[in-house]
Amino acid sequence: MRLKQKTTFLYRNGLSIVLLLLMVVFWTSQAIAGWLDHNETLTELGAPALTLGQYLGSGHFASATFENWESEFLQMALYVILTVCLRQKGSAESKKTMDEEGAGEEDIDKEPQPKADAPWPVRRGGIWLKLYQNSLSIVFVLLFLGSFYLHLCGSLRDQNDELRLKGKPEKTVTEYLGDAHFWFESFQNWQSEFLAVASIVLLSVWLRQKGSPESKPVDAPHSQTGK
Repeated sequence: MRLKQKTTFLYRNGLSIVLLLLMVVFWTSQAIAGWLDHNETLTELGAPALTLGQYLGSGHFASATFENWESEFLQMALYVILTVCLRQKGSAESKKTMDEEGAGEEDIDKEPQPKADAPWPVRRGGIWLKLYQNSLSIVFVLLFLGSFYLHLCGSLRDQNDELRLKGKPEKTVTEYLGDAHFWFESFQNWQSEFLAVASIVLLSVWLRQKGSPESKPVDAPHSQTGK
């Protein structure tokens, strides 16, 4: 009976389900808090308040959402790519350094075997295999570029809405790409994402979390690299 419980859909997918639920909870909270805050600004400028539905279609909400998604996908894309060739001795997030036993084994270009249960691109080979071998970083880069574009569009709409209310001329996309406000929105998130990644890379050298795949075994020496 216990074994059956552990093979349920929830057991097999619990981590992603909980993370997605948390994302929805906090995204909803962001929308409500952003709606109230934005309406305060509109009231101060003498403009009518927005309904929640109107706010969800506004540049303010789009900008706030996608400037964060943009930074997350940039972080993951670069992290995936940088961990291919860079090392941090003792970190659970790094491949082994050259002075450790088994170093370099991760870099050996092993030819994928087209087994019956292998993913379709592996069995097909050719260009499909080449793309599949780098599909994780490719998709993260595309998600970053898409989020960057949507952040730009949303932020520009929000900025122009504010300029109109102040009786000032609107900005074009080209003008806004050179605006410090847009890049401030991006850079404040980018720096925090890389601080977070650097933190887990470095802290996992000395600290442990029993049972987590992101940690080395509790009894592992600080000098041991990898899980």
